[in-house]
Amino acid sequence: MPTLPEIPLPSAIRSRFVDGINGLRVHVLEAGFETQGRPCVLLLHGFPELSFSWRKVMPALAAAGYHVIAPDQRGYGRTTGWDADYDGDLNSFRLLNLVRDALGLVSAFGYTSVDAVVGHDFGSSVAAWCALVRPDVFRSVALMSAPFAGPPALPFNTADGALKPKPEDPVHHELAALPRPRKHYQWYYSTREANADMHRAPQGVHDFLRAYYHHKSADWKDNKPYPLKSWSADELAKLPTYYVMDLASNMAETVAKEMPSTQAIAANQWLPDRELSFYSGEYARTGFQGGLQWYRCGTSGEFGAELQTWSGRSIDVPSCFISGKQDWGTYQRPGVFETMQARACSRMIGCHLVDGAGHWVQQEQPAEVSRLLLQFIKQARELAVR
Repeated sequence: MPTLPEIPLPSAIRSRFVDGINGLRVHVLEAGFETQGRPCVLLLHGFPELSFSWRKVMPALAAAGYHVIAPDQRGYGRTTGWDADYDGDLNSFRLLNLVRDALGLVSAFGYTSVDAVVGHDFGSSVAAWCALVRPDVFRSVALMSAPFAGPPALPFNTADGALKPKPEDPVHHELAALPRPRKHYQWYYSTREANADMHRAPQGVHDFLRAYYHHKSADWKDNKPYPLKSWSADELAKLPTYYVMDLASNMAETVAKEMPSTQAIAANQWLPDRELSFYSGEYARTGFQGGLQWYRCGTSGEFGAELQTWSGRSIDVPSCFISGKQDWGTYQRPGVFETMQARACSRMIGCHLVDGAGHWVQQEQPAEVSRLLLQFIKQARELAVR
């Protein structure tokens, strides 16, 4: 790997590499490494972020006595060993292999269990499946900004009926047929063009990411989320365009319309340009395809069958949910926020919507997120000894 620029990290965090993790050389940020025997917390980022997204939370967790590990996940940043080709091995990006990555990393650091796995955005899905598949290892789970609906259901009571093909979801045709034609961002992210649209954005990667992060943050004043009634075109069209895009626009064009002013950028305290420059430098180097492969696994439908192995199971370790109050991610899939609390997580001991934060909650409001995580981990440990 060529010489890479220094990461602008707090002094309590170090950067290192761990080899031999499920075929990867994993780049890890680590805090609380100075003394042995600490309980471990694993932090899993989402898209389009990196382990760097946890930089404001890690020192607080380490100061409370934890060994904190945050990897660049498969497809991201300085972790290598994954295939960046659109026509490459999609199978390696499926959820259960991402769980295997997390297991391998925990084991490499000498742990048979961690006190908590914390996931944000798409990392929330990985964290949820970690807790569902290996509750003996991942003894509590904090889901952030993306609620968990539970495993996909198996077909039930079908033995005496005629076999019916799985119907195609009509919502995409209906979105395209709206008076203002639209498309869902996850299906756009699954197209061959999506990576180049962002990696070669006319405004450059840096300004693309500035507009993208701004549009999904509490700084964009039209982020006033509320529950949607159904997975239907009319309801989904109420989502901002970073989720349900105009049909003829790509993502770089979509967010460019909401680029903050020079004054707003200069005033930004949660993501100053120096920190954004690290993100943009990394994505300019790697492109976005590694993260986009995760979306393709979901939209392709190819990997749902193996997840049905856990059909009917819930997450039974202590769990909590943390999101920004101004984050549409809580409601982007209608009914999932409610299903998570009612059925998918059987021991949910906290559900928090943090005011003053949009989608990037641990960056926008790190002190409150740190407080909530430490409170949750303490409660989960107390439950474990009862």
